[in-house]
Amino acid sequence: MADGSLTIKRTITVRAVVTPRWKEDAERELSNAIANVDAQLSQLEQEGQQLVDEIRRQSANPLDPRVQEQVASVQQQVAAKRAELEEQKRQMLEQQRQVRELEMEQIVEQGQIESVCDVQVGDNLVEKLQAAVLVRDGVIEAIEAG
Repeated sequence: MADGSLTIKRTITVRAVVTPRWKEDAERELSNAIANVDAQLSQLEQEGQQLVDEIRRQSANPLDPRVQEQVASVQQQVAAKRAELEEQKRQMLEQQRQVRELEMEQIVEQGQIESVCDVQVGDNLVEKLQAAVLVRDGVIEAIEAG
């Protein structure tokens, strides 16, 4: 550090140009994710019901308040997880709607990656940290480096 420079980590924004291929890929990813959530919901319901049936089957008296408490607890846990999954699905459906509305050649933020860069005395740190990559169908078209 005696030379007045150092290497730092920075986050780089990845921007994508909307193309027919990009839209297809984005919609396919979202459709697969939605199908995955639907499968999780189905499995959750099935496992929750099996657990409730097992609790009742193992009990000498299914109407015992302790058994009813256990059943209610399982049902609450299933309901909470169902609500969480349904919210995820709602968000994905909204993202899918937004993807469909994007216009060709529009530029959208696709994510972030990390990199390192060298800085030295006299550099503008804000500019050094503002880096972005523009891609079209996975191919880098431009690098906006600070």
